[in-house]
Amino acid sequence: MRNKKYLIFAVAVIAAAALLLGGCSGGTGAVGILDVNKVMSDSPKVKQLQEQLNTKAKELSDTLEKDKASLSADEFQKKQEAAYGDFLKIKQDLEGQVDASIKQSVDAVAKEKKLGVVLYKNSVAQGGTDITDEVIKRMQ
Repeated sequence: MRNKKYLIFAVAVIAAAALLLGGCSGGTGAVGILDVNKVMSDSPKVKQLQEQLNTKAKELSDTLEKDKASLSADEFQKKQEAAYGDFLKIKQDLEGQVDASIKQSVDAVAKEKKLGVVLYKNSVAQGGTDITDEVIKRMQ
């Protein structure tokens, strides 16, 4: 009895997933696959933004080290917290730029290839058209 309920539940979930993916395809059955990890490691644009972040972190660190001797412990801690806040704000801004660039590139490639849906590679066991390299090229 328990196995029968499990089987019915599994069939219902598979049917719902098929309907959802079919409805999202916009009439085309094409599914694009994006390897975000590869984009993050191979994209020159991402590397450039990471370099900007590293440069800013070094500047903030150097400034703190230079001022450390002339500040009291409390003043140094406050300055350190402010520098960390600045770093986080810059990091969030650069991450937003990366996200926007990826989204814009995925949208363009999906439109060009007439893809109904684009999924992340880590959630796809098999199938689909890998668009990762085209997205990386468009991000430049």
